[in-house]
Parts: sequence; structure tokens; C-alpha cells
Amino acid sequence: MQNYISSTDTEGSRFTLFTPLSPFETPEAMREICEEYNRAIGEGQVDPLLIIPVFIHDFLCIHPFLDGNGRMSRLLTTLLLYRAGYEIGKYISLEAKIARNKEAYYDALEASQIGWHEQKDDPTAFVKYLLGTIIAAYRDFDERMVIVSATSLDTVKNAVETRLGKFTKREILELCPSLSASTVERHLKKLTAEGQLSKHSAGRNTFYVKN
Repeated sequence: MQNYISSTDTEGSRFTLFTPLSPFETPEAMREICEEYNRAIGEGQVDPLLIIPVFIHDFLCIHPFLDGNGRMSRLLTTLLLYRAGYEIGKYISLEAKIARNKEAYYDALEASQIGWHEQKDDPTAFVKYLLGTIIAAYRDFDERMVIVSATSLDTVKNAVETRLGKFTKREILELCPSLSASTVERHLKKLTAEGQLSKHSAGRNTFYVKN
């Protein structure tokens, strides 16, 4: 029995969005796209950021499960990005970003699936959509890091203000238990570069003085 992926238009009428493979065709198709993916990744001639969306596009066209294919595709996206060294999914939910803009997701998928059964499809629209989502996630991460960085800098500044005379990084670190040693060191370096502090000596004997 052939399955049909349907959707609903703005007037409430349902229409066929895509016809996935039949159950007996699915195992071989999944084997082929996995082999193609591993081959492309192994050759290293194309960036994984382009290979991953194409694989996900083919996965969604095959539609191997009766239900949950969309969610599985997003889990696979996060996993494959991890393996390729892009760990943004640890900090920003790609699934949540897609869920907030599902209309664009389905539009890109529909445009990319045209001619898929005849191997005449063009996955460009879906590749652009998924790359745009990944870029947006990195931008969100950068914005969050700016906020965190600003907060931690204020914490270090407040600790510095409590010191009289010379002081060491260790003393500031003790006053900022929520921050790592590298974070404190980075902010002390920033304050020194800005002229708010003077750094003296070197190594274990390093100390700072407020200007």
C-alpha cells in the first residue's frame, strides 16, 4: 500500500505533498544513501555542511517510518553535525528553530522533492534552508555568549574594585567562584589592554595594580 504525505492549504483543503517510496523499496534506498553519505564524507572533497542537508533531504524523501520522520531527521541532523565538528546543537536547539518556521521548512522541502523519484530533483532549496537555520543558530549562540561575557566581565570588574594595592589573578579568582581561571585571565588581560590595570612581573610572580 502506497503512503502519501499530505498537507493543508490556507483554505483548509488537503493535498498530496509527496509520495514516498513503498515499504519494499525502503531498505535498499536507505542503504544507498548511507553508502553515498559515507563515501562523500570519506573523500573529503565536499564540506559536510553541504553533504548533511542532501542526506537529510533524501532521508525525508524516502520517509522510512510510518510516523516521526521529521523529528528523526532533525535528530540525525544534530548527530551528523556533531560528528563533523559542528556542535551548535549542544547549545541551541535546531529543532526548535525549525518548529518556529515550519512554513519555510515545508516550502523548501516541497521545492527540493520535485523529480526525486526520477532522480531529477534539485535539493538546493532545502540545502539553503538548513544552512540558514544552522547559521541562525550560531548567531543566537554568539548573542548569548556576548551576554555571558559581559556579565562575567562585570563580575571581574567588581572583584577588582574591592582590591587595594597590588593583587593577583588567584585573589580575583577566589572572589569570582562562578568563573573559570581562563575567563578571569581573559578579562584581566582585557582590562590591562584598556589601561584600567597595570600588569607587573611574570609567571607565578605576576600581579596587577589599578591605574
